[in-house]
Amino acid sequence: MAGSTLDTVSADEARARLVDHLLADGRITSPAVEAAFRRVPRHLFASGDVSIDAAYADDVVITKRGPDGRATSSISAPWLQAMMLHAARLRPGARVLEIGSGGYNAALIAEVVGPHGAVTSIDIDPDVTGHARTALDAAGYPHVQVATADAETGWPADAPYDAVIVTVEVSDIPPAWTDQLAPDGILVVPLRMRGNTRCLTLTREADHLIAIDSIVCGFVPMQGAAADPVTRRALRGDDVTLRIDDPDTRALNLDALSTALNGPRIDAWSAVTTPPATPFDSLHLWLASQPHPYGQLAVDRHRAADLDPQNWVICPALLTDDSITYLATRKLDDTTWQFGARGYGPHAAPLTRHMLDLIAEWDRHYRTTPGPHLAVYPHGTAPAPTNQPRLTVPRHHTTIAITWATAGTHA
Repeated sequence: MAGSTLDTVSADEARARLVDHLLADGRITSPAVEAAFRRVPRHLFASGDVSIDAAYADDVVITKRGPDGRATSSISAPWLQAMMLHAARLRPGARVLEIGSGGYNAALIAEVVGPHGAVTSIDIDPDVTGHARTALDAAGYPHVQVATADAETGWPADAPYDAVIVTVEVSDIPPAWTDQLAPDGILVVPLRMRGNTRCLTLTREADHLIAIDSIVCGFVPMQGAAADPVTRRALRGDDVTLRIDDPDTRALNLDALSTALNGPRIDAWSAVTTPPATPFDSLHLWLASQPHPYGQLAVDRHRAADLDPQNWVICPALLTDDSITYLATRKLDDTTWQFGARGYGPHAAPLTRHMLDLIAEWDRHYRTTPGPHLAVYPHGTAPAPTNQPRLTVPRHHTTIAITWATAGTHA
């Protein structure tokens, strides 16, 4: 399967190192998932020009790109795949639908559910499903079913499923996925909310879905009928672009922002600090949860150094038609970074003050909480009223409710 004996030995050694790394980092926490990662030859699912070391790195492997150079199919990072397998609560004999086929993840699932389980993997791209079929056969998984289909309709032929695992970024939950899920089944899905993607573990509660777990992640976007890409507006060509994932913000006339970015800048700093290398992804989601036009500023750190993005690649931003303020950090010393805001345009001053107020509120009430309560409501249903801060994100099939509860309260 792997070519020469030397190749096989090196692949086995690389695979063992990867599994040991995932165990040491706490990404693998069950014997079943560990056994799956030790058995499935990841290199067989990568492209032919990918080295053994790259195939077994704890990183994404791109398997196909579109005409614009962006990835359209990939093998997800092993740490994330391991956590998604745990999140799906897979057990021997389970029936699983995977949406977004690269083959490798389907093989891992097949190992966990065992010979009495069933795995169906679908993708809209026949090149992707063809590659997955070939690799699965070569790796010894001919029993995994691979089909070319639009994810919007799922795969009703083998429903109901104990778990539906989605390996592409989506902005909505098509009804077919919940219709084809067993009553006590689990949906694991990378859901995008105003540009912020979280891999959610969703279960049924009454007439809607609730998230019982959430992981920051990134995936290639869904294609087909359910495709809903983020809108990208070039403010300085490819050097500075604004990403918008919100109908109300898309409706703004943002033509003046390019001019604003070439004008004077307002810098404002809060009293809120953080140690270096400490995650604060909940702050990003908190800023996105406000009832205010919102976007994400994507900055080339080398070609747009005047914006002083520091270590940012994507900066949460508050917007008006002619002004923008984005989250900023600066290093005070070796143990402390400070949060602040940078603004451009005629309304930059009130925008920066507003962002500083939001940073302070997050620090006081939500920084040490597990994060917001996330729920997905089908059209025709709605969350119960609450006194807690909440943003609802309307989509084609559903409404996503992001509710922030302070410590000791309930959403």
